Amino acid sequence: MPYGRQCIEEDDIQAVVSALRGDFLTTGPFVTRFEEKLASLTGAREAVTCSNGTTALYMATRALGLGQGDQVIVPALTFLATASAPHLAGVDIVFADVDPQSGLMRACDLEAALRRAPKARAVFPVHYAGQSCDMEAIAAVARAHGLFIVEDAAHALGTAWVGENGALLPVGCNAHADLTTFSFHPVKTVAMGEGGAVTANDPGLIERLKQARNHGMTRDAQAYVRGDAAFDEMGNANPWYYELVAPGFNFRISDINCALGLSQVSKLDRFVARRRILTAAYDDVLKPLTPFVQPLKREARSLTAWHLYAVRIDFAAREISRAALMRALAEDGIGTQVHYIPVHRQPYYAARYGVAHLPGADAYYAATLSLPLFPAMQDCDIERVAQSLKKHLGL
Repeated sequence: MPYGRQCIEEDDIQAVVSALRGDFLTTGPFVTRFEEKLASLTGAREAVTCSNGTTALYMATRALGLGQGDQVIVPALTFLATASAPHLAGVDIVFADVDPQSGLMRACDLEAALRRAPKARAVFPVHYAGQSCDMEAIAAVARAHGLFIVEDAAHALGTAWVGENGALLPVGCNAHADLTTFSFHPVKTVAMGEGGAVTANDPGLIERLKQARNHGMTRDAQAYVRGDAAFDEMGNANPWYYELVAPGFNFRISDINCALGLSQVSKLDRFVARRRILTAAYDDVLKPLTPFVQPLKREARSLTAWHLYAVRIDFAAREISRAALMRALAEDGIGTQVHYIPVHRQPYYAARYGVAHLPGADAYYAATLSLPLFPAMQDCDIERVAQSLKKHLGL
């Protein structure tokens, strides 16, 4: 039983077969249909697909014009890509702390990071484990300091935030952000093999995202600079013509991936519902292990599509190391993982910026362990994990 696993069914396989039998293997009709479906689900004006969640973050950085001399604030408790993608676009990273009980960056963490970030131009909050950050509070601080906001929602497709007026704001609608990025890696709620996307509402940002995905080129006649080469004697754009706006990479995704994604996203409600049922079951069976095993602190206004079931364990009190517990669980056939090693402690960033004092991220990392969570799990699997934890923790 791994900590996470894709749920591929026969109709998913047939969707991929249909793409393979079509006229397009790379960018084609399945890409367009998937983008339209994702935009509809999130409430965004458009969704721009790409090769993975990392390239989505890089494209977002480029679209906002962030580069050399700029700083971007990133929570320390996240996957490497949240920091490394914008850093590869030329910006410097300033790491923010997180809530030690939820792993989420808070408005107060952003305020503290801003005191160390005189050149900050953007913040990239992370919806860790599927829970939404309090984007209303974060946005209030960010906008007061003139920051762009990019939500890293790699974990949070299907999550919504309950607004102050009771309205449901799907993650990705950009009610409190400029852009939102998604990942469709196999352990995510919707699997595409590899894949990513950015949702946006601003037409200018949408166009720049598309350029960043496709070598930095444009086929928009209104944007052409070389009129003598771009247009014929009648003033019509030459059908073969394109221009380079700024050098970029090929971050396009294939029709094959999007055929799978389109089939998978049709099941999003079912996948999310099952993950919520499993999460509630974990909450119940782990109650007797309190206070040595505790679930994440919950954001009351986050209607969460759970990606991870992470717990906080008092390893010292039970006189067992995390590594020893993981090995013991593995012997019982139960896979676990740690999400994540705080990025500010990674050797590259520590050497470049020094190690900031971020006690929340360090405390969360010291205690966390991700237990199996994926839709194909049975209710009895939850009990099995709980019993194994109880045994190896001596409870």
